[in-house]
Amino acid sequence: MPFPIKEVRATYPALSDGYAYLDGAAGTQTPRPVIDAIATAYRTGIGNVGGAFPASHRSDAIVAACRAAVADLVGGHPDGVILGPNMTTLTYRLSRALAGPGDEVVLSRLDHDANVRPWTQTGATVRWAEVDPVTGELPVEQYAELINERTRVVAVTAASNILGTRPDVPAIAELAHRAGALMYVDGVHATPHGPVDMRALGADFYATSAYKWSGPHIGAVVADPALLETVRPDKLASSPDTVPHRFETGTLPFADLDGVTAAVDHLAAMVPGTGNRRERLLTSMAAAEEHELALFAALIEGLETMPHVTVYGKPARRTATAYFNVAGHAPRQVAEHLARLRVNVWSGHSYAWELTAALGVRDTGGAVRAGLVHYNDRSDVDRLLEGVAGLV
Repeated sequence: MPFPIKEVRATYPALSDGYAYLDGAAGTQTPRPVIDAIATAYRTGIGNVGGAFPASHRSDAIVAACRAAVADLVGGHPDGVILGPNMTTLTYRLSRALAGPGDEVVLSRLDHDANVRPWTQTGATVRWAEVDPVTGELPVEQYAELINERTRVVAVTAASNILGTRPDVPAIAELAHRAGALMYVDGVHATPHGPVDMRALGADFYATSAYKWSGPHIGAVVADPALLETVRPDKLASSPDTVPHRFETGTLPFADLDGVTAAVDHLAAMVPGTGNRRERLLTSMAAAEEHELALFAALIEGLETMPHVTVYGKPARRTATAYFNVAGHAPRQVAEHLARLRVNVWSGHSYAWELTAALGVRDTGGAVRAGLVHYNDRSDVDRLLEGVAGLV
């Protein structure tokens, strides 16, 4: 069955403005069910959790439903879902509880800086996994030399946010676990682009951000509740000491959490499916990935055939994300040119600080990033290619 792209696009009000939204890697648009869920939560009345009155009970239910939805999306357990404002904030918080002076952490040059800088600033010794700048691959073999008995955490992305590279996370996890280290997997860019099974990946911690998969600006880190019981973050004396609550500072944005649940339900319903929500998510996200990669084949072929375009990376497994430069034009100029044609793309380093340095473009303005998600169609691709072709 073909992916029902027209029906999916119709659920996104923002797509009616005539722009080709190819900036999904920086954040997706929001479908009507998510907008309605957030508005309904505010309209109905919500209070802080733990109270004796109905509005508080509604917030209790919203939080529980959100944890269950995120767990279904990534293959985790609801009691292990930590919620927060974004992945970066949560990673900073967890990094301080997981590593420090005397420990070693293994990081990769492939990663978004949110899965790099929090670890480098813990005081732990850092060992680096290097990227092949031509292919954009992260060779697994090097990890055998980098991981040892002093390694506390191996932090790695499940997909590069600029090249789309999907490294062999399970193989890296096997090496990490053999040495007794923990795997912290950045799934922010991977989660929107296909089915996720954090256990199959070997992730002890799996981080994701709802605004990358049609939800509001909420981050989550998912772990085994039993593992979280062994981790002691700094917290207020008066706040709950239970898991996962002790990892969550301040009051959660309850209406937005209702939007997260609606986003997961939306993803599960994009194509017809049977079974529970987890099973429907696997079916729907597999169909979305097939749709994206079919479009991406046309996008990348079109870019690579243009002599004035340089495309970075040739990974064997990737998300539908292209990173490229146009001869004679700064990345920002390309983005501005395309914006005038009503095509949205991003430009710059996109927080891939180490990777853009390895590619040799960080100090020269980075490059242009075009990222496909499930609501993009062939006309979006064609408009981008026509716009880039005109920059000769």
